[in-house]
Amino acid sequence: MSSIQRFLSSRSVNLDVGLLVIRLGIGFSMLAFHGYGKITGGPEAWERIGSNMAEMGITFAPVFWGFMAAFSEFVGSALIMAGLFFRPAALLLAFTMVVAILRHLSIPAGEPGAGWDGASHALEFFCVYLGLFLTGAGRYALMGRGPGKRGDA
Repeated sequence: MSSIQRFLSSRSVNLDVGLLVIRLGIGFSMLAFHGYGKITGGPEAWERIGSNMAEMGITFAPVFWGFMAAFSEFVGSALIMAGLFFRPAALLLAFTMVVAILRHLSIPAGEPGAGWDGASHALEFFCVYLGLFLTGAGRYALMGRGPGKRGDA
């Protein structure tokens, strides 16, 4: 059996490499295309983003909530990529995606980003973050390294 065949037939290696690919791909995508613009947007952008918490009945401190969304999408994504504080970061990002889904579903029909078509991207991210939360980071993570460890912290 060649080394490639051995590599491809090893369930644990496939799982860990697969989790690494997902962590790096999803983490970079969220960090670069969503989080960076929000985290650098400043208080005005954070207030606009944080006002989406009204969909959940939370109307106080929109700047704080907007900053937390930006933080989770930028810093949380970096943590997902590295495998540090993995499960808390995945949970924070999943919650952020729930708020994004609710926001898209509240947009009146006919407007850009309305309904399930608008919410689909956030729903996809939510499913990935929930799945990552449930599986853990895998062996190739900075936190939880060592014999028998799988980076599940």
